[in-house]
Amino acid sequence: MVTTVRRTTGNPTKGSHLLGWLGHDAQTASVLATAQRYLKLRAVVCEALPPTMRDSFEVLKIEQDTLTLMASNAAFAAKFRQIAPRVIAHAQAAGWNLAEIKLRVHGGLRIPVAPKPAKEARALDKQDLQTFEDLNRQLRPGPLADAVARLLAHHQPTLAKEPAPATHATQTTLASTHGETPEAPAPQTHKT
Repeated sequence: MVTTVRRTTGNPTKGSHLLGWLGHDAQTASVLATAQRYLKLRAVVCEALPPTMRDSFEVLKIEQDTLTLMASNAAFAAKFRQIAPRVIAHAQAAGWNLAEIKLRVHGGLRIPVAPKPAKEARALDKQDLQTFEDLNRQLRPGPLADAVARLLAHHQPTLAKEPAPATHATQTTLASTHGETPEAPAPQTHKT
């Protein structure tokens, strides 16, 4: 592919700015002014939104006192409707004459989704495990005691892992998940 570079005559700095050419005639100057106005209003709306919602919309148009936004999905639109009064109040405080915000959902909008924050987790150390062991001794038999016991069993060193003896609470919990009731072992009779 051959690209031809065309040089203009005259002052090289006079239209060299990317947006400089838009100010040369009335129609393109109007487009530039509208784009700048929409960007300023978008920034004001973003200030009133939670950080996770800031990249999920675009300004479509402003007509009189109504702002129309394009939402990236229905979930954003539903959440935005809940906080719309706060956004309108913020925009009014910033000097914008807004009374209503309309939303249009556009599923094909390629707005980037904010990345989820990295999971912050750390391995349990000996002190943590000792604290859980102390807690396990103090708990009454039940689902919480069983959960703490499973946590402790999971975090024991691999070589020392042995099946934990089932407690009555564990047997009750396991049996109740299968719809059974635990039964006491049948007494054995010895014939002599």
